[in-house]
Amino acid sequence: MSKWIAPYYKRNPQASIRLFCFPYAGGGASVFARWMKDLPPDIEVCPVQLPGRENRISETCLSSVAEVAAQAAEALAPCFDMQFAFFGHSLGALIVYELAQTLRRVRNLQPQNLIVSAHRAPQVPFPRAPTWRLPDADLKQRLLELNGTPKEVLLHPELLELILPMIRADFRLDETYTHPSNYEPLDCPITAFGGLQDPETSAADLQSWREMTRGQFEFKSLDGDHFFIHSQAAALMNEVGRIIHRRALA
Repeated sequence: MSKWIAPYYKRNPQASIRLFCFPYAGGGASVFARWMKDLPPDIEVCPVQLPGRENRISETCLSSVAEVAAQAAEALAPCFDMQFAFFGHSLGALIVYELAQTLRRVRNLQPQNLIVSAHRAPQVPFPRAPTWRLPDADLKQRLLELNGTPKEVLLHPELLELILPMIRADFRLDETYTHPSNYEPLDCPITAFGGLQDPETSAADLQSWREMTRGQFEFKSLDGDHFFIHSQAAALMNEVGRIIHRRALA
């Protein structure tokens, strides 16, 4: 099995579609462990593990979203043997978009659904001064503001020393991304999710995903801040299941 897939992933013979899930900056495939149990059995959840985290922590993080997408497209190729969809939260949303563009270009494949969460559309420029170059103390403060890293980790010097380079590398992926001018809109439908109390990603930036597809676009808001993927996990999974089933019946 590819090291790009979580080691606890199992093929599901009942499934009719495979959902590849990409985590946020600093997150690993374990973010989606609950999804494997709680989504309907006809949806096979495939948590994706990027280099530099969890069981791949000894590997070097990649330096651009395009590089992540190119390597993922090659590594996950054997898993595109059935209908598939992509879900990505925050940085993961940008990665799944770039991966969908890469697959169309190199394999003439597109996902059944592209589901993005808590990230501005890729053509919208990064709206703030770069975070990835901040000194460690300032980067730690930024993580506290985002409320996505457990405070016990941020207050544990040894743990922080272990994960901070990976988080910095992920912020670099996001903040240095530039949408290529030669990309055409995808043909697959896109659904964008946002948190009603998310100070990082505006509704307008999420609505801008509409420009990235020739297909159907849907925007949904859920209660919560930037990490509603945790606080509203059940509601989000219900919506994801609904979206995939609706598309399968179309």
